[in-house]
Amino acid sequence: MDKTDNQPALNEHNKQEYPPMHTAEHLLNGEMARRYGQGRAFSAHVERKKSKLDFHLPKPMSAEEIKGMEDYINKVIAECVPVTEEFITQAEAIDRFDMSRLPEGASETVRVVKIGDYDQCLCAGTHVSNTSEIGRFRISSSRYDDGVQRLVFRLD
Repeated sequence: MDKTDNQPALNEHNKQEYPPMHTAEHLLNGEMARRYGQGRAFSAHVERKKSKLDFHLPKPMSAEEIKGMEDYINKVIAECVPVTEEFITQAEAIDRFDMSRLPEGASETVRVVKIGDYDQCLCAGTHVSNTSEIGRFRISSSRYDDGVQRLVFRLD
């Protein structure tokens, strides 16, 4: 692993996310992938006031499923789960993660962001150190069109 001043050499990240929202996005993305088996969002727009994720799903989520997802995310937030990071090589990551989103020429060292046993993924963004810092999660709207489920969410 390439290191400078005891820090792994990583690619620079081109955006500064709002850490609570970005961490909430990880929780939603991970649980959607587990529940529906369709992978993580193929499109994401994460901002301070509201964010949205688009998922490929064979049918729309019901109101009950959306409410259940919101309740689940809030339960995890209330558990005060630590958010940690691990640095591994791309060779170590290839069997654990979808490598298709790594930029061309990505560094050999990649960062894995973990939220307890709830989510882990490759990420170069900023996060809270504990889920209790996220606040209340709310899915404010949803839309299903042509195999795409969009979830818009906010933090209160």
